[in-house]
Amino acid sequence: MFFRHKKSKIPKYLICALLCLFILGVLPSEGIAASKKKGFTISARSVIFSDSTRVKRLYGKNVHKKVIPASTVKVMTALLVLEKLPLNKIVTVSKRATKPQPSKIYARQGERYRVADLLLAILIGSANDASVVLAEAVAGSEWKFVNMMNQRAKELGCRHTKFANSHGLPTKQKQYTTAYDMYVIFMQALKHPFFKKAIQYKKKTIRSQGGRKIVLKNHNKSLFKKWKRNVYGKTGYTRKAKACFVGYIEKGKSILIIAIFGCASGRRWNEVKHIITKYGGIAL
Repeated sequence: MFFRHKKSKIPKYLICALLCLFILGVLPSEGIAASKKKGFTISARSVIFSDSTRVKRLYGKNVHKKVIPASTVKVMTALLVLEKLPLNKIVTVSKRATKPQPSKIYARQGERYRVADLLLAILIGSANDASVVLAEAVAGSEWKFVNMMNQRAKELGCRHTKFANSHGLPTKQKQYTTAYDMYVIFMQALKHPFFKKAIQYKKKTIRSQGGRKIVLKNHNKSLFKKWKRNVYGKTGYTRKAKACFVGYIEKGKSILIIAIFGCASGRRWNEVKHIITKYGGIAL
């Protein structure tokens, strides 16, 4: 038995019109729909991208959301050291300072270093042991230094930041910041020429006072990606914090600062590049 199809309720003239529009490319096609699906998505938990010179925010996502800072903590450590110690001061490594887990320069108890070299170690090589050496040199103990870090953060107007150590490794105590607060801290650190220069090095060699040579390689992998322009800054990563970064790029007379936290695995540099290109108008 054969069945007849029911007649369509859509008028023939309307079907013809729609068909013509589709052929002419007026109506969306599958290709257009597919391109929308391929649109870039920011996986980061929190981001701020601002023109710090003109005080103008260019992009933001959860800028006041509390996040785990990981090794971006070292920006505050460096800031305090630069404010408190002469770069040529010689400091000695304590037994406690040798204990933190890598990344580290494997400082040895009793070794002596210039403050400048240890700052390079924390800003380029993200050395956790060097952070403790510097903290103890400033305050006598890391715990007292942490109190100074938190006090300085309050002075800068960072209302949603609490530090628990000088390096950013996981700790039982609560340690958090926000993209906005870290932007403020980084902006303050950039006022120091040594800090601004240190984060630009791809590689640097330092030496203990006894002559032990240590080669540092920057954890900022964007410097090795052959981008048209470099983005200088400080990285951070732990399993819980995921990938983080706070850095800057110059545009004319302006300094644009980006702070990005909690990026999904393998996406940090793609997201940094996308945000700077799209919202900063800088081709990378």
